[in-house]
Amino acid sequence: MTTTAPRFGVNYTPSQDWMFQWMAVDPDAVRADFEAIAGLGVDHVRVFPLWPVLQPNRTLVRQRALDDVALVADVAAEFDLDIAVDVIQGHMSGFDFVPAWLVNWHDGNMFTDRLAVEAQAALVAAVYDAVRDRPNFLGLTLGNELNQFQPPNPAAMPATTEQVRHWLTSLLDAPRDRDPRHVLAHSENDHLWYRDDHPFVPVHASRLGDLTTVHSWIFNGTAARYGALSPQSVRHAEWMVELSKAFATDPARKVWLQEVGAPSMNLAEAEMPEFCARTVEAALTTTDLFAITWWCSHDVSRSLADYKDLEYSLGLLDTENRVKPLGRRFADLVAEAKRGTPPPPRTVGVVVDVDDHDLPLSRAALGPGGPVFERWHELRERGVDVAVVTSTAAGSPAALRARGIRELDRVAVR
Repeated sequence: MTTTAPRFGVNYTPSQDWMFQWMAVDPDAVRADFEAIAGLGVDHVRVFPLWPVLQPNRTLVRQRALDDVALVADVAAEFDLDIAVDVIQGHMSGFDFVPAWLVNWHDGNMFTDRLAVEAQAALVAAVYDAVRDRPNFLGLTLGNELNQFQPPNPAAMPATTEQVRHWLTSLLDAPRDRDPRHVLAHSENDHLWYRDDHPFVPVHASRLGDLTTVHSWIFNGTAARYGALSPQSVRHAEWMVELSKAFATDPARKVWLQEVGAPSMNLAEAEMPEFCARTVEAALTTTDLFAITWWCSHDVSRSLADYKDLEYSLGLLDTENRVKPLGRRFADLVAEAKRGTPPPPRTVGVVVDVDDHDLPLSRAALGPGGPVFERWHELRERGVDVAVVTSTAAGSPAALRARGIRELDRVAVR
């Protein structure tokens, strides 16, 4: 286990024109945003150029759009910010952005159509090449929560678990002559962890790519069931980090808490700083934590229509680059974390029963209200340093030793 202090960053939502700014990047606007972000004490930003802007035709990756990604990376460097680039957007804040060559009359499937997969791989390679030589380039994520293009999305592109694996590996392998210092990852929402019928599965998240990413949102039923400031809610991110580690074959695999935020549908504005503090403090008790990247940098402007209400208040900064109380608390947490001590090892493991392919027998048992979820939180509330292990690992003394697990806790799942 490693004890390197985690990084802190923000998911960048431009203060002007939201992600639509990628249609024509204004470097002065980005510069003002990044100056305000750097003032929070963070070390990186995660950015989201839109897929139809980058690749409006299957065989056209726009050089101007690639140049804009490089430009934004250079502006970030002016403020000592590293930059992580998501490639395929994909799904953002309740909207889907899919290029015309894949929908409607063309009726393609991004996960299963050979030509579509090849086109996406070419895009990943092109974006990587556009920023690979920037000294502040942290790495790529394939896209934002692309598993949301599975049912129940009304424009779903269904795929099997094996087809998903092929799609993931095809895109992860796309960059040519990759520098090993650059992280290459993929991201999913919690359907991968909690929905039994979902073709994206935990081993995809925890074994493919250079590290595991988790996205923690308490609007998934956690806050409604237990309360927005309950132990279950403020430890939800911590739980997801520990759950993801159960499925990794590398006991020291890093986990990136790539999205976590304070949604207004569950929290009053005055409660958001406390939620932030307790969530970050809980996450920092995990080992092998690569980074905490808060969602998000800026509120969405009220001049933009049709977003869910929470999107207008998720930012650490407002649209005028003023730091909100939530942002001040996050900045304090960043400063405090730099003076923190390494977390203790976790020696107790709650067991997740899995099949021969390490697929949980019940993913519902892992989510809010599920017996494994509730048992882990019960032990954690009692002060137990508790991890999660699969039943496969539970049957292997070597696997348990590698993770430092000395005691198992089994839960009856009906």
